[in-house]
Amino acid sequence: MTGPHEMDTSGTDPADTAPPDPGAAVMALLAPGAPFEMAVEDVLGEPMQVFVQRDRSLRELLEHAGRFGDSDYAVFHDGGRRRVLTFADHERRVASVAAAMADRGVAAGDRVAILAANCPEWIVAFWATVSLGAVAVACNGWWTRDEIRHALAHTTPKLLVADAKRLARLEGADPGMPVVLIEDDFADLESFAPDAVLPDVAIDEDQPALLQFTSGTTGRPKAAVLSHRNVVAFVQVVSFLGAAQTASVGLPSTGPRRPRLAVFPMFHISGLQSASITPMATGAGNVWPMGRFDPAAVIHLTTEENIYAWNGTATHMFRLLHDPTISTLDVSLVQTVAIGGSSTTPELIRATEERFPHLVDTFTSGYGLTEAGGMVSHASNAMLKANADSVGMAMPTVALRIVDEDGAEVPEGVNGSICVRSPLVMLGYWGDSEASSEALAPGGWLMTGDYGRLVGGELFLASRLRDLILRGGENVYPIEVESRLEQHPAVAECAVYGVDHASLGQEVKVVVVLNAGESLDLAAVRAFCGETLAGYKLPEHLEVWNAPLPRNASGKVVKAVLRGEATQTFIEE
Repeated sequence: MTGPHEMDTSGTDPADTAPPDPGAAVMALLAPGAPFEMAVEDVLGEPMQVFVQRDRSLRELLEHAGRFGDSDYAVFHDGGRRRVLTFADHERRVASVAAAMADRGVAAGDRVAILAANCPEWIVAFWATVSLGAVAVACNGWWTRDEIRHALAHTTPKLLVADAKRLARLEGADPGMPVVLIEDDFADLESFAPDAVLPDVAIDEDQPALLQFTSGTTGRPKAAVLSHRNVVAFVQVVSFLGAAQTASVGLPSTGPRRPRLAVFPMFHISGLQSASITPMATGAGNVWPMGRFDPAAVIHLTTEENIYAWNGTATHMFRLLHDPTISTLDVSLVQTVAIGGSSTTPELIRATEERFPHLVDTFTSGYGLTEAGGMVSHASNAMLKANADSVGMAMPTVALRIVDEDGAEVPEGVNGSICVRSPLVMLGYWGDSEASSEALAPGGWLMTGDYGRLVGGELFLASRLRDLILRGGENVYPIEVESRLEQHPAVAECAVYGVDHASLGQEVKVVVVLNAGESLDLAAVRAFCGETLAGYKLPEHLEVWNAPLPRNASGKVVKAVLRGEATQTFIEE
């Protein structure tokens, strides 16, 4: 996940506040006795920094959210239908569904698979599962039949909660476990025990809570095992980030609550950890447009629901910015724009600031991945303006190091493999000890598979190791070429990867999708890139696509499809 993380400053006049001391304000949050005090504790046999004041399970986090009462937790729009879950109503439903699951034999450690589009039932099923000490299997709603069958066989759920559309992809085949069909059966679970309270089964913070699948851009997706500690730590880090941003500009952390936009699928970190779980700590609600992403509908909802924050991938944001109906929007409603799942590029920042002038110099960026629990580092606006490839400083409780191919740390400023150690890092991959041992090095270090460097504690992201282009002994980082090409007025989308060359090893290839009515040839691409990039980075090959680039559910371009190494199997809904 890469992108800025918003703070709620609505309803406050900055002119009423004294100039803050940002450093002192942030340090005060980490001081002994403060909400984000840290200490070294044993985590699975390794001494590690953790937040002292923390919930020990997701159920405990849910219980503490009771203080938000009848405030809106999630508002779902499906065409003309509006469905609302308040915090109190949500907890009541979760308690009943948990009791119904227990009655059907679901116990601590069992898996419950959820295969559905975004809907209230998805959220309730998740919280009921983890409240029992069972493990939620977040199935990708874009999967095809074979991918669904593989995931279910691999994780052996005790129960499958599914909607009719995705269950139909199994083509009548027995999934191998009992099924709760959302459209027909889920209401019975919600009314099973209307007076129930949340389960009281013991939950250890290091036991599995969630199986979340990697993007699967090459090979079969692997299921990262995230513990209660991992997910709660994500919530704490994001909460700290919001509190630090608020404190650094001298604004109070309370005020009128306005909802945020939520467009990510719930099986994704940005849809689950960020939009569905973090509100239990913050009390900030979300508005979920259901069905296929419709920029005009989102723009209308922004006004109708008084949404203050837009969240989505770069693709979502470009579609919103380019939709004709955006001219009808009171742009002052949008107080923050946050990008997740894909890079925050200079062109996206420029286009956003042009449409929302009051957001100039507010963009920040973050870096994370599923295996690292979703959050690793965060870059301020000043860092991004100085270096577009910066992903900032490590978040509290997160340690970083850069190593070479032999695992030895490299000198400062030298690119190498990024390693992360924190309470957010996964337990391993479900049922795959070989992949787990490859990803998790001794001492609790995660080998991210990403490539970058550290300078003065600031992390600069170069590329994924498998995407790095080696041309004549020189490293070419696709993100650098892509960031330049996105600034070309004819280019709507682009992707860069390496193709084999007999003497150079590899050459740079560009795939572009053009804006309507535009044309572009290789000479023009090379001339444009050559204005800012060295000669060895210039593309030698150009391919123009007449359809959107293939992307996975997190918004990343699936370059294996572009290279002809795989077919696009995801079914976008």
